[in-house]
Amino acid sequence: MKKLAVFFLLFLTVAVFNATAHPPSDIKITFDPATKMLEAIIFHDVNNPAQHFIKKVDIGLNGHEVVSQSISRQDNNESQTVRVLIPDAKIGDVLSVEGYCSISGKLEKELKAV
Repeated sequence: MKKLAVFFLLFLTVAVFNATAHPPSDIKITFDPATKMLEAIIFHDVNNPAQHFIKKVDIGLNGHEVVSQSISRQDNNESQTVRVLIPDAKIGDVLSVEGYCSISGKLEKELKAV
């Protein structure tokens, strides 16, 4: 009976953990070809951005990672914004942004530079 109670508590802990963990819900990417600046707003609704946050953002150019940025806490309860200079990007290139949740999950979006 004691083993069953321990198993049940473990199951509840995992269920609650998974209920609070979630990947980013969306990523809005903009790129200014004149300044070569990429801005990404990674939407990730959380209750405590110091404990549950976007921990890493990877930026890709034509399928190759060019920037990886680690983050220690999210900007606010709704989103994390990153701005990155991509000097080699040009019109027609494909830029990608991948945001990683500190607990579980990730989301990637792409933008064709125009």
